[in-house]
Amino acid sequence: MDTVEKWGVFEVAANGHADKNPFVDYTIQGTFSGKNETVTVDGFYDGNGMYKVRFMPSFEGEYTYKVSGTFSEEPIAGNFTVTAPSKGNHGPVRVANTYHLAYEDRTPYYSVGTTCYVWTHQSEELQQKTLDTLRKGYFNKIRFCVFPKHYDYNLREPITYPFEGTPMDSSVLTKENFMDYEGAAEGNHWDFTRFNPVHFRLFEKRIQDLMEMGIEADLIILHPYDRWGFSEMDAESDDRYWNYVIARFAAYRNVWWSLANEFDIMKKKTLADWERYARIICERDPYNHLRSVHHCGQQYDYKRPWITHCSLQRIDRHQTTELTAEYAQRFQKPVIWDEIAYEGNINHCWGNISGQELVRRFWEATIRGGYAGHGETYMHPEDILWWSHGGELHGDSPERIKFLHRILCETPGLGLQPMSMPVYNRSNAFAWDDEVAVPVDGAYRGTYFLLYFGYFRPAFREYLLDNENEYEVEVIDTWEMTIKKAGTFKGKIHVDLPGKEYMAIRIRKVEH
Repeated sequence: MDTVEKWGVFEVAANGHADKNPFVDYTIQGTFSGKNETVTVDGFYDGNGMYKVRFMPSFEGEYTYKVSGTFSEEPIAGNFTVTAPSKGNHGPVRVANTYHLAYEDRTPYYSVGTTCYVWTHQSEELQQKTLDTLRKGYFNKIRFCVFPKHYDYNLREPITYPFEGTPMDSSVLTKENFMDYEGAAEGNHWDFTRFNPVHFRLFEKRIQDLMEMGIEADLIILHPYDRWGFSEMDAESDDRYWNYVIARFAAYRNVWWSLANEFDIMKKKTLADWERYARIICERDPYNHLRSVHHCGQQYDYKRPWITHCSLQRIDRHQTTELTAEYAQRFQKPVIWDEIAYEGNINHCWGNISGQELVRRFWEATIRGGYAGHGETYMHPEDILWWSHGGELHGDSPERIKFLHRILCETPGLGLQPMSMPVYNRSNAFAWDDEVAVPVDGAYRGTYFLLYFGYFRPAFREYLLDNENEYEVEVIDTWEMTIKKAGTFKGKIHVDLPGKEYMAIRIRKVEH
């Protein structure tokens, strides 16, 4: 009997009609039933007369399935066993405690993401370099596009295209006309009713690679940086694309849906379009993967009930991740800063902050109960920038981000709660920050406190805790990545600091 682990991918493949246009003229659907669930999903045509249906089981035990549709005259049926999840398989990521995230088995998930827009459109050699870099454990989420990207430092053709057809002659591009999307799109010839399965198989392979490393695949389904005409498809083509993508990718537990990168720049899409895409996801994705919309200037209304978390962008020096708690309160959802400017040295204002500044922004987001995302844009002789192409990292921030994630994984409960916000979840873990105006003349009771000073440089700090419990105090140098014990205290405590930037204090209740 066939087996699959809980939250794994079970696939049924069958031959069917290959005449006409199998992508639009035939249907396939599968129903999977176990003791605790019955799930019906759409299948898809994978080329060469092959149709597939995929399913992610949420429970262990015996299952049956039935596959039907016009793709074949004879329905298909069978059964399989769902086994216990393997080590490292914690299920899909869900919202937890309003502002935070956890895997379905309740293991905390602390998002430390990166952006690598079109790494899956590069050569196989470069993709393998990217995977080798990701195996070093710096990040547990990566944002990337299903469609290829056309932008500065991104003028090469991708290795595959999502549709059958031919692209424009990119050799005519110059520095003067490379941003002329509409003019460029006129030279393309695509059949938007016929997908290129090779393109989507590559994505599935990479989603699987990421899943095996414990990395979430934050899939950007649409974006404006396009010379191929994919951003300007009509509504019927858009909807067909959405249904195909969901049918192929939804069964992978590490998938997140990002409706777009910088949706507000896609001027030919209306609010009704975005809400229609959202409705398709909610209707067609039975696993309820995380969903959001990324913006450039104008934010989407993150109060919309179908949005699970805020996907934010802002690059200002003094008003970036410092706004985390404000947005969390406003939208009552997890806040993830997917773009806060990139470590690098390119000409664009969003691509030349230092590693120290990027790490500071990560900590500022963390201390206010949210999460941040990394990107790197250092000049390269072959224009291979991590932010778009992947490959190797050259900056100072990844190791420090990994260190921050280690700190987060040692936090009790599910997420940090800023002291300036009401404690809705009764968590015993709190974050403090000088800029949040934390009072030091009152007593606090809890098991865990984390304080971060950013570019402030106090020589010492004093805090008043309760007189009944003992607390272990540590001084953390977030840049040098060191943790030094400062002693065990109760009541009023005095903590000496080195008078340098990027320091933190961790206070943990001693359990006897």
